[in-house]
Amino acid sequence: MGDAGGGFGLALPELRALMELRGSEALLRLQRDLGGVPGLCRRLRTSPTDGLSEGPPELERRRRTFGRNWIPPRRPKSFAALVWEALQDVTLVILEVAALVSLGLSFYAPPGAADEACGQASGGAEDEGEAEAGWIEGAAILLSVACVVLVTASNDWSKERQFRGLQSRLEREQRVAVLRGGHLAQVPVADLVVGDIVQVKYGDLLPADGVLIQGNDLKIDESALTGESDHVRKSLDKDPLLLSGTHVMEGSGRMVVTAVGVNSQSGIIFTLLGAAGDDEDDGRDKKGKPQDGAVDTPQPKGKRQDGAVAMEMQPLKSAEGGDTADGPGTRPRGGTKKEKSVLQAKLTQLAVQIGKAGLAMSAITVIILVLYFVIETFVVQGRPWLAECAPVYVQYWVKFFIIGVTVLVVAVPEGLPLAVTISLAYSVKKMMKDNNLVRHLDACETMGNATAICSDKTGTLTTNRMTVVQAYVGGSHFSRPPAPAALAPPTLDLLAQAIAINSAYTSKILPPEAPGALPRHVGNKTECALLGLALALGRDPEAERAQVPEEHLVKVFTFNSERKSMSTVTRRPGGGYRLLCKGASEMVLRRCTSMLDAGGAPRALAGPEREELVRRVVEPMAAGGLRTLALAFRDFPARPEPPWDDEAAVVGELTCIAIVGIEDPVRPEVPEAIRKCQRAGITVRMVTGDNLDTARAIAAKCGILPAGGGGDWLCLEGKDFNRRIRNDRGEVEQERLDKVWPKLRVLARSSPTDKHTLVKGIIDSTIGDQRQVVAVTGDGTNDGPALKKADVGFAMGIAGTDVAKEASDIILTDDNFSSIVKAVMWGRNVYDSIAKFLQFQLTVNVVAVIVAFTGACITQDSPLKAVQMLWVNLIMDTLASLALATEPPTEALLLRRPYGRDHPLVSGTMLRNILGHAAYQLLVIFTLLFAGEVLFDIDSGRAAPLHAPPSEHFTIIFNTFVLMQLFNELNARKLHGERNVFEGVCANPIFCAIVLGTFAVQVLIVQFGGKPFSCSPLSAEQWLWCLFVGVGELVWGQVLVCVPGGPQCPRAGGQWPQGSSHADQAELDAAELRRGKVLWVRGLSRIQTQMRVVRAFRSNLGGGPPPLPRPEPPPPLGLLVGGGGPFGVPPHAELIFGDTRDIPLIDDTDAESEAPPIRAPPPPNRNNNHRPRPPAPPPTLSAPPGPFCPRPPPPGRLHSLETSL
Repeated sequence: MGDAGGGFGLALPELRALMELRGSEALLRLQRDLGGVPGLCRRLRTSPTDGLSEGPPELERRRRTFGRNWIPPRRPKSFAALVWEALQDVTLVILEVAALVSLGLSFYAPPGAADEACGQASGGAEDEGEAEAGWIEGAAILLSVACVVLVTASNDWSKERQFRGLQSRLEREQRVAVLRGGHLAQVPVADLVVGDIVQVKYGDLLPADGVLIQGNDLKIDESALTGESDHVRKSLDKDPLLLSGTHVMEGSGRMVVTAVGVNSQSGIIFTLLGAAGDDEDDGRDKKGKPQDGAVDTPQPKGKRQDGAVAMEMQPLKSAEGGDTADGPGTRPRGGTKKEKSVLQAKLTQLAVQIGKAGLAMSAITVIILVLYFVIETFVVQGRPWLAECAPVYVQYWVKFFIIGVTVLVVAVPEGLPLAVTISLAYSVKKMMKDNNLVRHLDACETMGNATAICSDKTGTLTTNRMTVVQAYVGGSHFSRPPAPAALAPPTLDLLAQAIAINSAYTSKILPPEAPGALPRHVGNKTECALLGLALALGRDPEAERAQVPEEHLVKVFTFNSERKSMSTVTRRPGGGYRLLCKGASEMVLRRCTSMLDAGGAPRALAGPEREELVRRVVEPMAAGGLRTLALAFRDFPARPEPPWDDEAAVVGELTCIAIVGIEDPVRPEVPEAIRKCQRAGITVRMVTGDNLDTARAIAAKCGILPAGGGGDWLCLEGKDFNRRIRNDRGEVEQERLDKVWPKLRVLARSSPTDKHTLVKGIIDSTIGDQRQVVAVTGDGTNDGPALKKADVGFAMGIAGTDVAKEASDIILTDDNFSSIVKAVMWGRNVYDSIAKFLQFQLTVNVVAVIVAFTGACITQDSPLKAVQMLWVNLIMDTLASLALATEPPTEALLLRRPYGRDHPLVSGTMLRNILGHAAYQLLVIFTLLFAGEVLFDIDSGRAAPLHAPPSEHFTIIFNTFVLMQLFNELNARKLHGERNVFEGVCANPIFCAIVLGTFAVQVLIVQFGGKPFSCSPLSAEQWLWCLFVGVGELVWGQVLVCVPGGPQCPRAGGQWPQGSSHADQAELDAAELRRGKVLWVRGLSRIQTQMRVVRAFRSNLGGGPPPLPRPEPPPPLGLLVGGGGPFGVPPHAELIFGDTRDIPLIDDTDAESEAPPIRAPPPPNRNNNHRPRPPAPPPTLSAPPGPFCPRPPPPGRLHSLETSL
């Protein structure tokens, strides 16, 4: 056995067999055959406390014996396979067939006697040399097809290389805490070996199979392997086996690695999946690639895409994620991946529409050409059908067919997926420098349409370098950390124990890396802040931990989002147990029945005193933006031993040691970043587990809330949020949620379920003019559902757990909110780049299709030949996509509101530009087509025979057309009516190089292309005229800017919040006007009523003047007069409003006392998607049952003017 194990006490098959067991079977095998965990460690030659102490040679030997912790990726497709896939494109296949038929027929010449009989059809065969050159057109088409195929295959090949590079980077950055030589080190996951001692904690994705050595309340989600959703509790005496690919949902512990890489349980499954995927690919290749009109991207098993454009990119960890791409408008099945992105859905729809239109135009072109030829030849000229002329006729028909195919080639936007791919790939590469690691490429452009961001507080908006700045200990409030002499020795001892022992032992404060730098915080930042307090008090946390090693802990209730506290049970030296607890101050204080006084003795803490403590200590700390934690303890006797599994019974009747205020400063760049978001029409909401007062203070510092207060923004705790959105049965109602989320800015003391509910509610909401696109940040394991549900999920690269990273679309490598703003800018740039490309391509599409169709129908020949069309297609597809899709972003992108889900891809301004430039180009082309021979004094190229030599006439048309596209490419750089089309052009060297390179190639094609390109060399004067007409595109573009082009780019407002739209502002102005009218009418009605009452009394008592006649109410408000009372006077006129939610209260006495909204002078942003409420029912005048009985205003109505005035 030793030989088989490479010198170890266990061989690889034995370890694999052990890890395949479960539960009691595994425990029995471990105890009976291997001597338990100590015996297993001895056989693997490792120490359960110090780990491996071997050098690199020994570690390499372990890798040779037990394998590497690496699962080889699926074999990439070869370049030849990518070429073969590109050749399967339907349009290219049609062109290939047409070119081969044309090539074959070009070598056939009819007998000489039949030349005259065939008439016009053989006219081009009179020149023997020209007839022999007939094969060149077919060969040129095949050559052009080869160029297109090679470009497509090269792009796919480079794209796959980039995917694998991103995946390898992700794998390199994933690290794990390992004990080696008695020291804790962070090593790459790929460097793990069998025998390593690995620290596992809440949120980790287990990197290898292992056996538990020591655990604290460890619960594992094994659904990835077993499909069971229930969390499995792991312990030494029940189920000690830990499997790779599973998630730690709660607790912490240590394990010894027993299987890595392909020998681990997840590795075995992935290997089988990879083999099945290869078999499936082989079978698919044999059957033929499904056609979708786009280049195919390498995708995991089961991941296919329908529609005209396929742009979903392979996720970097697809084997683990099992992503699927469904069609637009569908929700993911199984919650694995979201629907198509906003841009994908729009592009797919547009591509299908353009493709159908192009197919119809090409079919009509072919039919008209064939019918015209048949009628002209056999009806008008009356020529008989001759068998020897059939090849000549077929040559003509093939020529017509090629013309129709070229129309289809130009019309079908096969460059769309290429443009999207280039733009996304370019953006992703640049976003890495901005600390955005993109896992799903479609998330990049989706972020550009984001209308709302739900952000964490700690680490994202703040620096995540926490420091204790205030403390309440022994009845004294210290505005800075107290000196050791200021605390009683018993209190100091208890405080040091509560800090050092009741925390993850992986949390440490290490010396600074450089002289003068700050100490390094390793592990949980909150615990590091407490450890810093212990050091300031002169106590060494590591010395305290040395007295109570982690394996001697009796019970650990680890922190989670539900518990919001952490408790640890240790044995006391004199017997008995001590429970140490820390957590959210209000939650811990709720369980406290006493508190240490100045001498370190406990004194009773009753309910009123507890409330006073919260009001006097906790709330002022929280109002200052401090995170408040309470530390407490409880002693238990040795007998009877408490029921440790009953947390409610154990964690109670605590004695409070101290309350500390932890400062986590706002990142200096965050307020400006949030201002940019608001200016860009994006609403930022803070969703945090912290105290409401703390969250409110931080939100004000960040700019989420106005610093001066005011306004009707909502700041809610999780329980209040749930009370507002749930019905009596506890179910979430979308209507209730729609009343909360538009004004919600801070959600405090929230659970991951609350975050998921909020995100789902905003996404599913249909109020407003457009649907919401929501981005979410998360770092915890339980944030996974919200990250998955969000349109774009951001995981924290530093503080984030592996589970959060797996659920995310983008990883923030610096955990900084300002990086999200950069992602928004890049996303908008991607969207605009695709729009620029569309603006350019659709112009070429319209012109080329109309020219080919009209020219073919009138002159029986297309002014643009098949090879020329392919060159134009190359310009407007590959080269234009490369030029326009690599435009760098600018800050100006953040000065408009997001487009949203429902904004048309082709805006009104774009449509104006497309049609305007197409009209100019068509005018030029048709002028040259029908009058060019007169203008330039050259031979006409119309009605040329079959194999006629290239004409200067059609060469001028082709050259002018291409030059107009080159100059129009400059116009296409601007989408929103900007005049300066040269702005920033030098910042994009790729664009400049492509435009100049295309011009150079065009010169070579025209001057030296000859027969293959159907070009005749042009003179210098003719070139200058072509250039003059091309430059006219720039002048015409300036003229078009003056033409109204429909809805312009949506701009953001200027006041706080800068995201307010003009529509919102108009609505709010109308609301103010409506409120003024209502108040005026109400006041007038009150005064008139009181005057009538006084006059009625006077007339009744002493014959005073008669009551005033009631004036007619203003028609617009629709006041209805109630029934008459004594003396013909309405007894009491009162305005009753059916819905007064839109009318603010006159004063604050009627405001609900629960969860008062934060006030701000300006109106709410409503995410620019606020749906105007239906107008309130008209106010009515109603009479009470008795005369002169003033009724009090109903609750929630406006105050009467008797009190207000």
